[in-house]
Amino acid sequence: MIHTLNNPIWHSLNSIDVKMNQGTETIAIFTPEVSPFVALPNWKFASQQNLFNFLPAGRTVSTLVAKPFVLSGNFELIFSLGLYQLICTNLKPFLGSEVAIQALGNEHIPSMIELTALTKPGPFTQRTIEFGNYVGVFENGQLVAMAGERLHLSKFTEISAVCTHPSCSGKGYAAALVNHLLLQILRSGKSAFLHVRQDNQRAIDLYLGLGFEIRSEIYFAVMKPIK
Repeated sequence: MIHTLNNPIWHSLNSIDVKMNQGTETIAIFTPEVSPFVALPNWKFASQQNLFNFLPAGRTVSTLVAKPFVLSGNFELIFSLGLYQLICTNLKPFLGSEVAIQALGNEHIPSMIELTALTKPGPFTQRTIEFGNYVGVFENGQLVAMAGERLHLSKFTEISAVCTHPSCSGKGYAAALVNHLLLQILRSGKSAFLHVRQDNQRAIDLYLGLGFEIRSEIYFAVMKPIK
């Protein structure tokens, strides 16, 4: 049986996040104001042809899948990267300091976009907050750290947009935020998962310390149709 986390965007948009699916029976895609993510049941050339016919000229999209695939001549590969996919089923005792964590709402979107643009934890646009349950830490009225949920599957919830302003690095904010979200996800009866660059050892160590385990490698690609 193929694990749903091998194609998380597809299974998200065909289950819990189905109301956000702007695609077809063979294409799962978010509106670009929410996320650039797209998914196919597989990345064979026939499926890519369906996507090419669907996308407007110039629209850049990205995807997450278990293994690298060959793009057809209809697409230009802009960027690709190997990530690790981590999963947490058993939370470890949190040994960090107590941190004042605040729920983030629409009024915080400008600050969230500013922080993610600076720290680049992954795609974050004007309506990304619609994924829900974003939390942050403030210092002197400024948002200096944040994290939230992104993809929702029947048995899994993804933690994403984990970032800290460089001036606040080392204060334990990221660990506190992720631990906060982990508690909520596990209490809901689901397991938490996330993605991290393979060269980001500091973040990997943080997540392992909270109870995550590396489940697999995952392939991240950004592409656009050649029209």
